[in-house]
Amino acid sequence: MSTENELFSAVDALLEQVAQDDLPPPAERKRLREAAGLSQAQIATALNARREAVGNWETGKTEPRPPKRAAYARLLEGLAARFPAPAADAPAALAPVVPEASTGPVPPPAPAAETPTSPAPAAAVRPAPAAKPAASSRRPGAKKAVAKQTTASAAAVDPRFENGPLAVIDADADGQVSAYCVGGLVLDVPAKTIPALVDWTLAEGRLGQARLHRNGRDADPILVLTAAALERFGLPVALSEEERRAGRLPAGHKVVKQIERAGLQMTQRGFGPWARLYRDPEGSRRRCVQLCVLPWHALDVREWGRKDDPELLLTMHPADLVQYLGLYAARVMTPRGSTATTGLELMTALRPPTRAEKNPATGEFERAYNEDALTQLYPVVPCEVPDEHPILKGRFARHHLRTPAEMLMEEPYDWCRPLTDEECANPYLVVVDLNMSFAAAANGLTVGLNGPTHLTGNPQFDPALPGSWLVDLSHVDLSRVRINGRTVDGSRLPSPFTPKGDHPEDPAWYATPTVAYAVELGFDVAPIEAYVRTQTGRYLDPWYKRLRDAYVATMADMGVTTDLQGQEFLEAMARRNQVDPTMALLETAIKATAKGAIGKLRQRSRGQVPYYEPYPALNRETWRPDIRAAVLGNQRTGLHRKLMKTAAAADLYPVAIGTDAIVYPSPGPSPLDVLPHTPESKPVPGTFRLGVSPGMVKHQGTQTVLWAEQQFEERGEVFNISNLIKTADPTAGEGE
Repeated sequence: MSTENELFSAVDALLEQVAQDDLPPPAERKRLREAAGLSQAQIATALNARREAVGNWETGKTEPRPPKRAAYARLLEGLAARFPAPAADAPAALAPVVPEASTGPVPPPAPAAETPTSPAPAAAVRPAPAAKPAASSRRPGAKKAVAKQTTASAAAVDPRFENGPLAVIDADADGQVSAYCVGGLVLDVPAKTIPALVDWTLAEGRLGQARLHRNGRDADPILVLTAAALERFGLPVALSEEERRAGRLPAGHKVVKQIERAGLQMTQRGFGPWARLYRDPEGSRRRCVQLCVLPWHALDVREWGRKDDPELLLTMHPADLVQYLGLYAARVMTPRGSTATTGLELMTALRPPTRAEKNPATGEFERAYNEDALTQLYPVVPCEVPDEHPILKGRFARHHLRTPAEMLMEEPYDWCRPLTDEECANPYLVVVDLNMSFAAAANGLTVGLNGPTHLTGNPQFDPALPGSWLVDLSHVDLSRVRINGRTVDGSRLPSPFTPKGDHPEDPAWYATPTVAYAVELGFDVAPIEAYVRTQTGRYLDPWYKRLRDAYVATMADMGVTTDLQGQEFLEAMARRNQVDPTMALLETAIKATAKGAIGKLRQRSRGQVPYYEPYPALNRETWRPDIRAAVLGNQRTGLHRKLMKTAAAADLYPVAIGTDAIVYPSPGPSPLDVLPHTPESKPVPGTFRLGVSPGMVKHQGTQTVLWAEQQFEERGEVFNISNLIKTADPTAGEGE
């Protein structure tokens, strides 16, 4: 019996065939290209074809063949939507290129909505006012006024999603429901129930986001419900304790019954903070809407808001909130839940696991796997999984603490040491922080894409094979390492091989980047055994680039640009939060997305099931603890590489490191007083460099050495002070 995903894949394959076989006449192809001001060479470059081939397609001498045919059809579809032919000779609408069905645990995915051939009726539109709007005087269904746009932005708007990726749903004192959309548009919503709201969104809302990859799928519209909207639709403003623990409304709630009576379906999560409601696909049109219930803490304040103002998101005007979330959607993607969940979904959106491919033997379209993606579940490796994983059942005692020889312990630094007498002579401790260090560590990293191969009998280390290696690195002595002809004091640096900075004493499991760093330092390695992946790729590269661009653009909006250096950069960073509060929130959300997604690759059980029982995260193709370990190992060894070069260049050693925050004794309160520079006032190559790009550093804060000694005296021990120093004012106590 065919599974649901197999059935949808078969349907998608048929739709893909329609998309590939339905091209406009040759003369129309030429007209569309010329109307857009494109040359044949530009189209050829985009499709990886010859210019002569494009010319032949436009004269009808030849026809494009898969996979270029589907891409060409998608291009012509987009051009036809923007440059329609005169009414007398307008060609038939092109069928869209249909993405492959998703394999994740979401409602049955269907292809993107077809480009409409005529405008759907929409509610009245008003400019966003400073306060909640009154009901519109326009009649329901009146033609919508289109907001003014620049030519460039208008050309980029997908007509199916002209109102943006999401809307904030609010209600005024009279019960009038309004949908605040990006660009300052406010729509009157006639719906009086949640099912009616969903149907209005599907029929008239024009909300959603185009796919990020041609083999992916378009994002469903998101409706963010405010407290006033909840009251209007008969939902509680706050969940009860029992409902909060369950994460959903009970099955007997009146709104849940309304949804069932209306024929809408929900995922197994039910109606919770993030509720997904959908109807069966209608032809090639996906009919799914996601609700983000703001008062139920759908947007975690630690990720989306400000920890010092937990009510900020609840009190923001809907027009401001939709601007914030709309910018996040435009620069990252439409939110799918927490920032960690969204970051993980971004990986899949940029590297879809499947595509439709024509079987040359049968002529039918079938599901095919993309070689550069994570496509299926593979056997797990005992040393790579967390303690509660089912594979470990019966292997260890219930409270046994696994050793490094039993568990891969690739984690970021958490290290601190006492200050020397010479270091105590400095008045300050300056903390520099790596920008988006996990994302930067993912850039260019080769990871495994298939299942593990077990190597035994003392295999030879191969840095090109991602995986886990059992190897003894106790012989690595940093005091023997010379950098640029200089020897560093290894006793004042953490070991690059352990998160606590301790020197390894016995064989232990390490990810490939960590073992490769030992080889880079000039030491021989002799693995005992290994689990490696033979199909490799730079899977995280597009994910990194998307987040890097989002972060850099957001920082530029706050006045921190990539060309700023030295004191100018420090001053711009210090005042950035006062420039635009919305952009400050966006900066936090983007950083949380990068960090959370890496952690999500080895998501642990949340107590949903008993110990050693399978939990939901294990069903994801993206549950890949080996990739997480590779990123963290690369982050930690990359940081250590800069520590070594800084020590060799300036005899400068850290006293504490917390993840990506490095504490240095300094004669002055600024990073410029401590970071090494050349005689030309440029950063020494290979050391920490001030700047906004991922992998460069910013000023996290400054404290006095006296303050640190007081902390140690009060605690009676040396502990990690790096994350306590988060203020640039050395007189401001312990910081934020």
